[in-house]
Parts: sequence; structure tokens; C-alpha cells
Amino acid sequence: MSFINKPHVILLFIISSTFILFVPALDLSNVPAESPTSDEDGFLPLAGKHVVICNKVKNRETLNVHCRSSEDDLGLIHIPWNHTWGFRFHVNIWKSTKFHCHFTWLGGGSHYFTIFKVSRDDSIIGYNVCKECIWEVGRNDENPICRVSRDKSILPHCFQWEEGP
Repeated sequence: MSFINKPHVILLFIISSTFILFVPALDLSNVPAESPTSDEDGFLPLAGKHVVICNKVKNRETLNVHCRSSEDDLGLIHIPWNHTWGFRFHVNIWKSTKFHCHFTWLGGGSHYFTIFKVSRDDSIIGYNVCKECIWEVGRNDENPICRVSRDKSILPHCFQWEEGP
């Protein structure tokens, strides 16, 4: 009697194959991170990412943020001074995920910045890969937006504002 002709073996094979293929794709973003860092720990296909925006504007005003990607519009968020807000997502299979944000605050003008892009935040060339990408906004006029590490072990990478959409 052939082993392949047994229905329970075929069913077991189908179930285990499905489990092996789809479990890595589950969104476990609500599971607490063991030790969030901002170094090379997220460089995998479909890697989970956590972007955190910290309001550090000099005049201590509320930071208004509107972030979106080609698939998601996160809406307008108001971040009180010295507070944070964050969102989670997965890098797409084509490694083309980008989130663009518009920042405004009283007396601060209107500014744009790509808060996440694979070529900068998920590439082993250039800046460190980040699983948790922490951004401080409004530190100073010279370096208005900086990616920092949680434990401050890596020097901040600061950038100028970008042109609007």
C-alpha cells in the first residue's frame, strides 16, 4: 500500500505547508518588542518597522503631522511638545515602501519629509538599518529632523526638510 494514497498524510502535508508559508507573514505588531533598538535588526524581506516621531520643536508648540504612503493615509495627528507618536508597518515585497509626512506647528511653518524610505532606512549601504526608526522633529533650524537611536549609542543622522509634494 502506497504512503501517498493515504488521505490523512496528504492532508497533514497540506496543513503543514500552509503553516510554514503563512506564519512568517502574520502581523505580530501588537507583540511587545524584547529590546527595541535603532541598529541593524530589521533588514529582512517584509521586515516589520516601527516609526516613532518625537516632538522637540524649540517653541514647545504642538506638532501636527500627516503621514501617508501609496497604500495608507494615517490622518492628521497632533503631538504635544516632548511627546511621541508612532506607527507600525511592514516593508513591501518590492522594497519600495515610503511614508511621506507633512509637519506644521505654530510659528514653525510647513515642512515635508520622507519619514521612511527603504534606500535610507532599510539598506545596509549608508545609514544604519532601523527596526524602530525614531525621529526627533524641530531640534534646531540647522538640523530640523534627526533619526536617533533609543539608547543614544549611535550618533543622530540629521536631515534638512524636503520639497513638498
